[in-house]
Amino acid sequence: MSTRGAKVERNSVSEQPHELKYEARKKGTTTKNVAAAKKATSSNQRSVVEKKLNK
Repeated sequence: MSTRGAKVERNSVSEQPHELKYEARKKGTTTKNVAAAKKATSSNQRSVVEKKLNK
C-alpha cells in the first residue's frame, strides 16, 4: 500500500499551482516569490527553494 507520494515528489516543488500555493503558505510569502526562487536557483528541490526564500 502506498502512503504518500514518492520520495522524490515530496522533496521537490513543481510548477503546479497547488504546490506553489502550499509552499507560499508554508513560508508566509506569495506564489510569485516561490516561482521566482525556483527560477533564481534553477532548482525544484524543496530544500534549495526554501533556503532561497529564507534570505
